[in-house]
Amino acid sequence: MPEPPAYEPEEADGLDATFRQNEAILRESGPAVPAGEAAAPSVPAQGSPWRPVHPGEVPPAPAYAPPGVRAPRQDPAGPLPEEAGPPRPPAPEPGPPAASAPTPPPEAGPALPELGDPWHGGPKPPLYRPVPQAAPAVPSAGIEGALVPDIVVDGAEHGALTVRAASVRGDSHRYQAEPRQDSVCVARIGSGESELLVLGVADGVGSAPLSHVGSQKACALAAGALDRVAGPLAAAVAESDLPGFTALARQATAEVATLLWHEAERYGRRPSEFATTLRLLVVPLDPEVRVRGLLTLGDGGTALLREGRWDTALGATEEGDGAVIDTRTPALPTTREPVATLISTRPGDVLVVCTDGLSTPLAGDQDTARFLARAWSPERVPGPADFLWQLQYRVKSYDDDRSAVVLWEGPAR
Repeated sequence: MPEPPAYEPEEADGLDATFRQNEAILRESGPAVPAGEAAAPSVPAQGSPWRPVHPGEVPPAPAYAPPGVRAPRQDPAGPLPEEAGPPRPPAPEPGPPAASAPTPPPEAGPALPELGDPWHGGPKPPLYRPVPQAAPAVPSAGIEGALVPDIVVDGAEHGALTVRAASVRGDSHRYQAEPRQDSVCVARIGSGESELLVLGVADGVGSAPLSHVGSQKACALAAGALDRVAGPLAAAVAESDLPGFTALARQATAEVATLLWHEAERYGRRPSEFATTLRLLVVPLDPEVRVRGLLTLGDGGTALLREGRWDTALGATEEGDGAVIDTRTPALPTTREPVATLISTRPGDVLVVCTDGLSTPLAGDQDTARFLARAWSPERVPGPADFLWQLQYRVKSYDDDRSAVVLWEGPAR
């Protein structure tokens, strides 16, 4: 068989230089050739014939590289992740999937803390379960009533003052799938030296069909009305000026009554359908001031815990002391004349502003008074969740909504 003719370029162009470049690549990447023998061209593993590499084309990787010799890198940006270390051993042949091992059970740890059902007075708890029951329906309660939460909890801390607040729908309203008629208010008004905390509760009158709306709006409107007179209000409280505080309290209450009256007209309802009580505590944030202003309209209660003893007569009404229940309690927006009081406090005092869902058992049930005196002592302020659990201390026949805002008076820091 005759030997193939030697390759000769037809023209003296760049192919001659390219050919020499390919030969150099093959010599560097191929097996060592003994002296005096010609090097044979490499053949790709796929069996395709060898061909020269033209200018601008990336040369193919050689099919064979002896141990210890790397193929020329084709990535000009640098080594690929798998090239950064020593050669990896070949991957093992895939075999049958192994059976998954069972997950070991988690290690036993300490039991999670759980408050459980609220405590109760008497030999057995009330009949109803102490958890939210049927939600109010939109057709019967309206959208404003259906969206009132069963429970709310709030709080704040300003220097030596600590606040906890909560409102809970009572057993009777839960059973009847009616909205919670109580509301709470924790707000900061004024600025600079005239900053005040406004802590309050509102109790919608049970016979008024939209009293749940009235109580919520009364709290919001009252905070706004007091904010507009925050400067003179703070001065009156700091100076123990009861006539001045009374005048400002009546001005703010009249404004709330007027706005609530207009709100009822906007709904196309009678103002009496929004009837609600209101009880507000005004607290200066200045640590040097130990006087607090109390504004009350309608039933409810204000209590002072000092040295382990309750004083439930602060700003009390006939309904607040549990002696007489008057269904004709004064209420916004038809009544706009509040009772104004100034209270002097000292470090370690605990002030409670609440609706009659708490003020009545606090004044009339010794177990409730003893339990809350321990729970709300000045030695340890409860967290919001603990406070909510404590507020729900249960006593048979006390099934009304229950709301309270509690202020712990600490020493000046």
